[in-house]
Amino acid sequence: MQTRYDDLIARLREASRPERAAPPELAPYLEKVRLRADEVTDADVQALKDSGYTEDQIFEHTVSAAVAAGLARLEAGLAAL
Repeated sequence: MQTRYDDLIARLREASRPERAAPPELAPYLEKVRLRADEVTDADVQALKDSGYTEDQIFEHTVSAAVAAGLARLEAGLAAL
């Protein structure tokens, strides 16, 4: 099924693929972003900053994980139609 959003979705899908994999120590945080974003706290972000990640790095990984999760949910919803 074609929609007027197909081009946008394709661009989002491409942008959400990081050029390289996220560092393994970010895995628990990114899993939380993907599955339970409403539970991400300032303390989670501060822990990453304390580990040496910049706000820009945290933001980029967060957005990538969130967009990828949203697209997965979109695909599941469209498949159900």
